[in-house]
Amino acid sequence: MRIPFFSMLTHSPFDALQEHAEKVKECAWAFQQAIECYASVRCDAFEEHRQQVITLEHAADSIKRDIRSHLPKNMMLPVEKFQLFRYLREQDSVLDAVQETLNWLSYRPDTGIPEALERDLFLLVDAVVEPTEELSRMVGEARIYLRTFSEKQREKVKTIIANIRQMEHEADQREHALLRKVFEIETDPVMVLHMLKLAEIIGSIADHAENAGDMMRAMIAR
Repeated sequence: MRIPFFSMLTHSPFDALQEHAEKVKECAWAFQQAIECYASVRCDAFEEHRQQVITLEHAADSIKRDIRSHLPKNMMLPVEKFQLFRYLREQDSVLDAVQETLNWLSYRPDTGIPEALERDLFLLVDAVVEPTEELSRMVGEARIYLRTFSEKQREKVKTIIANIRQMEHEADQREHALLRKVFEIETDPVMVLHMLKLAEIIGSIADHAENAGDMMRAMIAR
């Protein structure tokens, strides 16, 4: 039988995990703005949005280091420590993929996105942001479960995990649609390479969100 332990702690690692998830959510919003700005000839604030993501990513890294460095060896946890760290790695990889996407775009700052590809790109971005934003809610509901071990609460977390998995599948479909469109209309080999890599990195954002969901499912398994 698991024993609730949060009342014995002044600061739970899951509190910090929630803070980290909120940084991921903030990055997702800045990421959307950066992509929209990059695609628009009227927007010159792409670099500002990219720097905002970098700042948020650094703040999240600080939280990550605190979790890894300040977890007492004798602390009683309701989950295995390696599960906690693997979850954190996947949640943090969402941020890494967001930053990598914007860094990739920054190598061609004046190119923009071909107008015929904009709609498919925006649909893909929206599709990967949705599961990313769900991570914060998932962690919040999991924190409640790990205090109460309520079966009803556990089902709430599992529902969010299932939704994230479905969102990742939809993101895959959007990624494939964008890739097909690239090959249909684009003839410039440099632009083809640029868009293929871009689609791959953006798609990995949803992959890491799904992986985080899978790790959370392992943590709440009974």
